[in-house]
Amino acid sequence: MELQRRHKELEAQGLGLAVITYDAPEVLQRFTKERGITYPLIADPGSAIIKRYGLLNATVAADSRAYGIPHPGTFILGRDGRVKSRFFEAAYQERNTVASILARTSASVGSGPAVTRSTPHLSVTAGATDEVIAPGSRFSIVFEVTPGAGMHVYAPGKHTYQVVSIEFDPQPWLTAHPVTYPPSEIYHFKPLDERVEVYIKPFRLVQDVTIAATPAAQKQLAALKTVTLTGRLQYQACDDEVCYMPTRVPLSWTLDVRPLVR
Repeated sequence: MELQRRHKELEAQGLGLAVITYDAPEVLQRFTKERGITYPLIADPGSAIIKRYGLLNATVAADSRAYGIPHPGTFILGRDGRVKSRFFEAAYQERNTVASILARTSASVGSGPAVTRSTPHLSVTAGATDEVIAPGSRFSIVFEVTPGAGMHVYAPGKHTYQVVSIEFDPQPWLTAHPVTYPPSEIYHFKPLDERVEVYIKPFRLVQDVTIAATPAAQKQLAALKTVTLTGRLQYQACDDEVCYMPTRVPLSWTLDVRPLVR
């Protein structure tokens, strides 16, 4: 259903779309009609394609009704048929959203809620890739950060300064994954003859988060129409003469919640 909602967006980025499933053709025909699916759904009798790609879930017993299911995920192929990127999760209940994949593979930032904040050292716009989430959704918060004139903030590296980072307030249904950092550059702080990893030009951080799909989480989320994620961007900024105290910028995003389509 999410793929259908994003179908035109994918086409606009030059991406084709097809889904392979072990379900029978008649099942897919019924689902296509009921849900208004307009992209190809490919039935894989005996899970031949699934096995060829090495995706068969071998933990399912051969005599089980569910035998033949794959480890669900997404491949992005180039025009030459070679795999350029792939996105898979350990738990079958969790799925990368389309907008999150696009944010990690292109300049797309999605259509979810965004907030903008400014400090004496930088400005940041932090937007969620998705406006609607469900149990099992793995989506992204994209941070577009612009240091002020003459300022730099610290990237991961061999130093003791506060690295720019993201922290979320705990929620029982929320898991935050490691931040994706872009390449940094080396800054020479002449007064101390230090060379450290920093960001001076505008840069992007991508923070993935997953909404739990456990029975307890589904029960809790079923009673909610929206959820609010709260957290903060943390950093330390310096200019050519002064290193400022570490700073925390509070941020929040409110997302709509929908139940799983079964």
